[in-house]
Amino acid sequence: MNKPWESIPVERQKVILEAIASSSPPGCIISPGTTEELAAVIAEAHSKKQRVLLCGSGSKLNWGGLAKGIDVVVSTERMNQLLEHAVGDLTVTVEAGMKFSHLQKILANSKQFLAIDPTSPTSATIGGIVATADTGSLRQRYGSVRDQILGITFVRSDGKIAKAGGRVVKNVAGYDLMKLFAGSFGTLGAIARVTFRLYPFLDVSGTVVLVGNADAVSQAADILRGSALTPTQSDLLSLQLVSELGLGQGLGLMVRFQSIAESVKEQSNQLLEVGKQLGLQGMLFSGADETDLWSRLQEQIHNFSHSTAMTCKIGVLPTSAVEVLTRSELGWIHVASGLGVLRFDGEKIDKVLEIRNLCQKNSGFLTVLVASAKVKESLDVWGYGGNALQLMRQIKEQFDSEYIFSPGRFVGGI
Repeated sequence: MNKPWESIPVERQKVILEAIASSSPPGCIISPGTTEELAAVIAEAHSKKQRVLLCGSGSKLNWGGLAKGIDVVVSTERMNQLLEHAVGDLTVTVEAGMKFSHLQKILANSKQFLAIDPTSPTSATIGGIVATADTGSLRQRYGSVRDQILGITFVRSDGKIAKAGGRVVKNVAGYDLMKLFAGSFGTLGAIARVTFRLYPFLDVSGTVVLVGNADAVSQAADILRGSALTPTQSDLLSLQLVSELGLGQGLGLMVRFQSIAESVKEQSNQLLEVGKQLGLQGMLFSGADETDLWSRLQEQIHNFSHSTAMTCKIGVLPTSAVEVLTRSELGWIHVASGLGVLRFDGEKIDKVLEIRNLCQKNSGFLTVLVASAKVKESLDVWGYGGNALQLMRQIKEQFDSEYIFSPGRFVGGI
């Protein structure tokens, strides 16, 4: 399906224009319906040396750097079929355009789920989630997006279809390209199909929230990391976020346990006792209240009602997380990994650079995901200072030597 630019809905046009470095729109948006059609589209673009902006529904199209010189937008949203669900093997294979929320509903019928909690779960597509490596607090127990992928099918820049991995949990088929494509922001190839490992539903869930002064919350997080407790999700919350969630005053520690009822109760009580000993306010959430709390957490951190809001992904040593949050506005950081998200209401470039310096001093990083085009043109959104840039460029040359895929979105303008 090929739609000229003039026929694209205004809201969709706006999303695309926010993702590119030029005010000149691409000529059209193409939505192939199969992997073969996707391959034909990419082959045509390659032959004409056209630059392609890849996307699914476009929910994260404005993440990362501004794409440059885009001639055509290719969306996989019509490639949205469930290809195989091996219930007994706990695996599923889907096309890249399937909505995450739709997939979870299908899996729920077999009491299984995909252990990823992305931004905008109702609109996010599987391909977009993989391309941006987008997951949230569930990484505490299940790891990142790349840890969930078993196999991938993609279209190379020359239009050839390639595959890596397989459809079973233990396989050694081919190169481990799944990890390379996760977080590549559509710069290496067009993701067509993905195979994931799945997990069975857990019986009971309960969330403990501890709120109080920074030192006590930091101690509680240290105790949790060194304990035998096995949380599913565990996040540190900034002062402003705690306040906006209506949880009280101070920094917060929000921890979810999911298991059999006896285990959830025992682990929750142990953590509440830790909080009590440290003088922290303790709260326990379950049922609909717990579901609502985690939902509101996502909504607050990814609230784009302010047109000038800036959203950043960060990473620091876990032991430095509290220091970063006390100097930030609204944000959360995962207790175990030190990865998190910060939001700034307004174009506060100086403040963002201040926090970036703090993160880098603590062996971390700060990447600007969402900001106005004006802001992104005035700073390096990735801020990468490591020594792997040359290697990244060599990989790009191997996969896309003509630089037709989403040029400019990734680190170093790749």
